[in-house]
Order: sequence, then C-alpha cells, then structure tokens
Amino acid sequence: MSAVLQDRVVVVTGGAQGLGRAYAQRVVADGGTVVVADLDERKGAAVVDELVSAGGAASFAALDVGDPGAVAVFADTVASRFGAVHGLVNNAAIFSTITMRPFWEIPAAEWDRLMAVNLRGPWLVTSALLPGLREGARVGQGASVVNVGSDAVWLGRPGYLHYIASKGGVTGMTHAMAHELGGDRIRVNSISPGPTYTEVPRSTVSPEQRTAMQAAQALHRDAEPDDMVGVVAFLLSDDSRWITGQTLSVNGGVLHR
Repeated sequence: MSAVLQDRVVVVTGGAQGLGRAYAQRVVADGGTVVVADLDERKGAAVVDELVSAGGAASFAALDVGDPGAVAVFADTVASRFGAVHGLVNNAAIFSTITMRPFWEIPAAEWDRLMAVNLRGPWLVTSALLPGLREGARVGQGASVVNVGSDAVWLGRPGYLHYIASKGGVTGMTHAMAHELGGDRIRVNSISPGPTYTEVPRSTVSPEQRTAMQAAQALHRDAEPDDMVGVVAFLLSDDSRWITGQTLSVNGGVLHR
C-alpha cells in the first residue's frame, strides 16, 4: 500500500461499480479517504463496506450528477463531513444503457438526459465542490480534478453521437477549467479510456466483438479497470504537480495502429 494520498479526501462520482469502483479502491490503496458518490445507494454502500472492512477509509454519499439540487445537497454533505477536498474524479456517465442508433433517430429527451449527466454533471459537481477544493489546494502541491472522457471522441464511433459529443465537451471543459483554476493551485486534467472490460461488457460483449476490440489495440488484449487506475492515481498525486489542462489517452495503442 502506498501513502501518496495520505490524509487527503478524494471524491469519485459513479464510484459504485465499473471503473469508478476501481478508482475508489486505488484511492484507498494509496492511503486516501474516498467519498463514493453514486445514484445506486445499495451498490455504493457495498463498495464502502468492502473498503472499510479491508482497513480503508471510505464514505458513501448519494448523488445524481444530473440534478442541480441533488448536487448542492451532496456538496453540503461532503463539506460537513470533511471540509477540504483534495481530489475529484468526475467519472459518472451514461453509456452502457445507450441504444445504438443513427444520430437523426436519437430522441431529444435521451439527448438532454445524457448531456445533463455526462457534460453538465462534471461542471455542476466541480463548481459545487470548489470551496472544498480551494481549501484542499493548500496541502502539498495543490488539489486535482480528473475528468473522465472517452477515446470515442477521436475515433468517431458510429451510433453514439450524443455520447461522443458529451465526452468531447468534457475534454474541452477540462482545458478551460485548468486555466480558470490554476491560480487556485487546482490542476484539471482528463483521461480518455478506450473500451474497457468492466462487468457490463463482460455480460454484453460477444466473443466476436471481444476479438475485434483486442485486434484494434496495439497491445492485443482486454483492457481491464486496473489498466486505467494508475493514470488516475498519478494525476491525483503530487507527482503530477506540473501537469494541467491535459488529456491522456489510455487505450492500449488504438490510435497508433
């Protein structure tokens, strides 16, 4: 176990499953206290119980990132429990429930809900937690925000135009936030994961699709959650103190084929 996040509080949205759960586990492994924020209270509480049982420091707080009122309540909860926030991973997003379809067939209501969660959500959460992040930035080399984008932005994956547009917005927002928050000693970066073999793909991806995913990557294997967490851990730590406004692709070499 490392101690690079010792005495630091990190919020992970969408932390109850998949990559979010892996990010939360890594925060605890690195000595930090993680706030698991998620719509699914049952799964979120289970993740926290697992982390605490293993000797880690973790707390759950319910959150719908697409609801401004819920975000405000969440921010008040975090402030009352911890005060300072040293790191934020904006991971919550809608993807696995999306139905592939041509962009001209996407219902407006589906577009609006996806944008509310995937794009407006990170803006709302970061804004609401800003007082805590500013306080946390007084420690070490400052505070860190890590936004989770997608390599689909660069690949133009058909059938998911609204998802791709939302994640492209996250990338642009990352760069703008970095400039606005640099004076507060708050770094803002994003990662762009490629297709990752979490519990959802395990149950929905066919053997043929899995083979195609592997073939598209220079490293020719499944991408597991553990392949993503090291980059996020680095960006949360003081080792990334001179990195801000950057987007790192974590995709096994898809763009280099």
